[in-house]
Amino acid sequence: MGIDNGSQSSKVTIYAEDGRPCAEGRVPLPATDSPRPGTVEYPDDVLWDSIAEASRRAVAGFEGDLQEIKGIGLCTIRFCRVVLQANGSLAQPVMSWMDERVSRPYHRESNDAAYVTTSSGYITHRMTGNFKDTSANYQGMWPIDTDTWEWTGDESGYEATGIPRNMLFELVQPGEELGRLTEAAATAMSLPSGIPVIATANDKAVEALGAGLRDPSDLVISTGTYIASMAVGTDNVKKSESFWTNFASEPGLYLYESNGIRRGMWTVSWMRDLLGPDAAHAAVARGESVEQMLGREAAAVSPGSDGLLTVLDWLAPVDEPYRKGSMLGFDARHGRGHMFRSILEGIAMTMKQRADEMSEELDRGFQRIVLTGGGSSSDLLVQIIADVFGLPTVRMTGASAASRGAAICAVVGTGLANSFDAATKQLAITADEVLPNRDNAQTYHELGRVYRDIRAATDPLYGRTANLFG
Repeated sequence: MGIDNGSQSSKVTIYAEDGRPCAEGRVPLPATDSPRPGTVEYPDDVLWDSIAEASRRAVAGFEGDLQEIKGIGLCTIRFCRVVLQANGSLAQPVMSWMDERVSRPYHRESNDAAYVTTSSGYITHRMTGNFKDTSANYQGMWPIDTDTWEWTGDESGYEATGIPRNMLFELVQPGEELGRLTEAAATAMSLPSGIPVIATANDKAVEALGAGLRDPSDLVISTGTYIASMAVGTDNVKKSESFWTNFASEPGLYLYESNGIRRGMWTVSWMRDLLGPDAAHAAVARGESVEQMLGREAAAVSPGSDGLLTVLDWLAPVDEPYRKGSMLGFDARHGRGHMFRSILEGIAMTMKQRADEMSEELDRGFQRIVLTGGGSSSDLLVQIIADVFGLPTVRMTGASAASRGAAICAVVGTGLANSFDAATKQLAITADEVLPNRDNAQTYHELGRVYRDIRAATDPLYGRTANLFG
């Protein structure tokens, strides 16, 4: 079983040994709370409640014997900060990765605070009763030694992060056991007690593993709310400009994440919602979703959207807060199909630029793209990615690469496979491959040169409007 607790929903999938999904449960997460500017919190106990409910739904659709579930891989939202009481219950609401406090040293806000951990540490305690967590979900404002994957031996690291050693969990490595499912957790999840719960990593690394990312010449593009491209290697690269180094899902491996798009597929949802109920009714009348309707209309538009260019800065980078999203080049030819295609092309061309920068700094080329996340369900976006990159682009079976990556860790942790390589070959299965269209690729190659220059032209203007409107 693989658990994928993501920013939008919690998914639980039960897999057969050949990688075939047998049953899945999915529960959307409610909107986050923002009680003060800069704070973003999960209300109540929604992370655990959504996982438990998703498990019950998966079990309800499972036709096999629950006693045959050998292990559970646990993957949760990364960069969250969770403060717990001594008994493991929440001392205050879970801080989202979007909360400003998670990038600053810990400051005690509750007199009951006994532990500071991640979302995976918290859910591990809910499932097993143990105060253990995967080391591969700690990056940023944590006293972690990224060479040894252990808490630092340097006392200044605890002072810099504001977290004393006695408030931290015991660390285990990806693929190792965190504990066994307690009676209480088993009842909540409709599962037998005693099932081993296996450590994974941060959600992007788990997603990359579920996408089969093992070959250094492969590039995974994760299309979620945040879009990034990812590669793997063995070097802990500590100084880089175009990417950053994170823990991968296998001990000793590192994940290289390019700079990305902070509101990537969110922009697709933004346009969908902007069209309002009339568009929704028109789509339903044709037996389509709004996204399918827009995709059909966009597919009829020529590559390049007749010169309409979209820059995906709906949420500006932290170090360039004045930036705004742009749609440039309207004329009378353009309709909503052009706008939708232009958004997809903006995603592809931005990520091509980001991946090229990472490729140059890593001094390696990429030979294949693996597309994951919500955007991979769009045939049009897959073709645009293949054309913009000029590379074969594949999709994997199953809707959640992160739940599959979590299941791969469970397969390793329970001994069903003797290595991450073997487990990945067993469970990560390619669904289809799209080849680039030579003519389209040439169009995007020429358009990419223009696209790279847009921000240099708009930055001074947005710097001035930011003084007026923020």
